[in-house]
Amino acid sequence: MTQGATLDRRQFGAGILGLSFVGLGHAAQAQSGPFNVFTHRVMQTVATGAQGGDITKDWAQKNGVTVQWTTFDTGPLQERLFREASLGETSVDIGFVVNTQVVPRAASLFEPLDDYLRKDPVEEVTDIFPGLMEGMKVAGHQLAIPFRHASSGLHYNEEILAEKGFSRPPATIEEMIEIAKACSYRRADGTQVVGLCTPGATYPNVIDLARAWDGEFITPDFKCVADQPPMLNAIRTLRELFQANAFPRNFATLSPEDVNVWMQQGRAAMSLQSMGRNRIYNDPQKSKFPGKIKTIAVPASKTLAGKYAAAPAKVEFWGMVIPKNARRKDLAWSFIKAMASKESTLKAALNGNGPVRASTYADQGFAGSVPYAAEELKVLKVARVPMPAFDEAARAGDLFKEEAEAAVLGMKTPEEAMASLVKRVQPLLPA
Repeated sequence: MTQGATLDRRQFGAGILGLSFVGLGHAAQAQSGPFNVFTHRVMQTVATGAQGGDITKDWAQKNGVTVQWTTFDTGPLQERLFREASLGETSVDIGFVVNTQVVPRAASLFEPLDDYLRKDPVEEVTDIFPGLMEGMKVAGHQLAIPFRHASSGLHYNEEILAEKGFSRPPATIEEMIEIAKACSYRRADGTQVVGLCTPGATYPNVIDLARAWDGEFITPDFKCVADQPPMLNAIRTLRELFQANAFPRNFATLSPEDVNVWMQQGRAAMSLQSMGRNRIYNDPQKSKFPGKIKTIAVPASKTLAGKYAAAPAKVEFWGMVIPKNARRKDLAWSFIKAMASKESTLKAALNGNGPVRASTYADQGFAGSVPYAAEELKVLKVARVPMPAFDEAARAGDLFKEEAEAAVLGMKTPEEAMASLVKRVQPLLPA
């Protein structure tokens, strides 16, 4: 994530350490030290939460080990994990990587899982969404098993929309733009509302708008197409909303957590964020509108009518890897199998995880507890990663942010900004 994948879940503090309490047994393995997992804090949260329970507990008791979670923010996690995997040997047993990190360099650092999948397969692996499995491959080899996804959705405050005469959410992206303009006003209690809020103009956020017209930033065959009509439509839309005071004046500095607060306080009528944010927006302890913030799939443009039931918005996902220099690879594989089972996937979903299995969405307990489940499944059927993984992806993302901000702020026209972006990004792409 991002920036669900992820994103929106990438802002937890670095260096937080957690321990999962498990029973002791199998003394020989326990003496070899705790089972070390390097991950983002959100993975620990959804693996050990209260509603679904600790999905690592039975596995840890069976193997006589303590699961030790070492958590970082996304960038520091990649840096530390890749550095550990570059040593002669590491005590890290399992690492978590986001899809944009599954690049050619990763193939030299992490164990290919193809032989494990053949000899001792994950339970009903075909139940895992195929696009997520494919997104964890390099040169045809499976490097990671998906554990969590974050799919984008459109969140809207039904009370604010109703105040401005809208009895339903937008059915097209064109309707969303008009509603955003209409819902930029000062409420009776004095709250100033903007129609649409996102955490900045970074590529993972803007791509959701571009996908409403079936657009891309970088195509799967590594062509930068940001100067084409779909992405230009997205940038023009943000510029238009900014000029209409329907997009935050300080959009460039907003974090996902800031957007949470804006939605909870009614300072924004709508937001484009991962669907899992619905639970945060409606938190009765923090939100002024518990139960009134709804989540739907990002609506597609009316020009795509008949092609998509929803915009092919972004999906970002996390997977589990085994460092090539790890000491307990078989034990690590058994951990992956336990975490990726149908039962664990469901329990983690009840803890707030984005489930990677289709069967989870068919479970009545899950569907009943997640009001946007049907909308999320609609998105997953057409969603795509925000851009393909490559070694210079971070640099390309920085350039996008720079040019997109210049266009939204009026320092450049959208056409000038995107033409410049293509010229700067194309040399970074694989041949």
